[in-house]
Amino acid sequence: MERVRDVSELPKAHLHLHFTGSMRSTTLLELADKYGVRLPEALTDALTSGEPPRLRATDERGWFRFQRLYDAARSCLREPEDIQRLVREAAEEDLRDGSGWLEIQVDPTSYAPRLGGLIPALEVILDAVDSAVRDTGLGMRVLVAANRMKHPLDARTLARLAVRYADRGIVGFGLSNDERRGMARDFDRAFAIARDGGLLSAPHGGELTGPASVRDCLDDLHASRIGHGVRAAEDPRLLKRLADRQVTCEVCPASNVALGVYEKPEDVPLRTLFEAGVPMALGADDPLLFGSRLAAQYDIARRHHAFTDAELAELARQSIRGSAAPEDVRAKLLAGVDDWLTS
Repeated sequence: MERVRDVSELPKAHLHLHFTGSMRSTTLLELADKYGVRLPEALTDALTSGEPPRLRATDERGWFRFQRLYDAARSCLREPEDIQRLVREAAEEDLRDGSGWLEIQVDPTSYAPRLGGLIPALEVILDAVDSAVRDTGLGMRVLVAANRMKHPLDARTLARLAVRYADRGIVGFGLSNDERRGMARDFDRAFAIARDGGLLSAPHGGELTGPASVRDCLDDLHASRIGHGVRAAEDPRLLKRLADRQVTCEVCPASNVALGVYEKPEDVPLRTLFEAGVPMALGADDPLLFGSRLAAQYDIARRHHAFTDAELAELARQSIRGSAAPEDVRAKLLAGVDDWLTS
């Protein structure tokens, strides 16, 4: 009988992790107590029980409830030292799960009011990432994400700022929040600014809405990666297009189930995408709310989709190839994947 290898020891890249959502539950409870923030009961119950809150974002009311919990958590990040702590702990958690490269996603406008403005907020975040890299040794960069619920002009401002700070560790530009609001084409100019500045394009699509949202990301935003993208499985022609172009989908199985996109882990179309040749980078999305981190996503692929160790190793390779990691980092991680598989 073949030995089952520990997926937390499999070298991998983590390309879909949101900033506030990366927080440890214990850290959130401590910060809420520190600042006298009364968290929603659904959130405190989940944090103390270890069970993720019951969420279903397949309608706008459900998404609003999810966003309310997320905003409550974000309100507890008030000082630069809180940001430093969050980033350091996110790096520590990723290292524990075998990650050798993390691209953490953040909309700095969400933190600007408490950190002195947009530019100071971004600089605090980038300083925190620099410190975490030094302290932990994890390769780590930032993906700045615009909010599709806001005006496209705000996205352009963010894109220009992201390009301005590209030499400080910003590697990509994204678009997040409810896919049912804000058409991708409304943000095409912001993404053009980011691409012209050398940043990769990584908008969300194909999670809460169907294959059309993935096509929009490709056609209007020239995406080189798709946040989620799982609904592409419903369109064989779109799958072929993603495979032919080798556009990486940042697939977050636990998140998909927690938000009601799929009923059960085995319903997430990991096999469909994998066998169609679509590159995937498994991600944890928001561990604070969904209850599982990076290695657990590989466990889902193994337990619910019968991925062999060789196939899990290929998923890890795909995450590394889809990253913005420098070539020497990629080579080291890919060699580590081979070593894991032959150990």
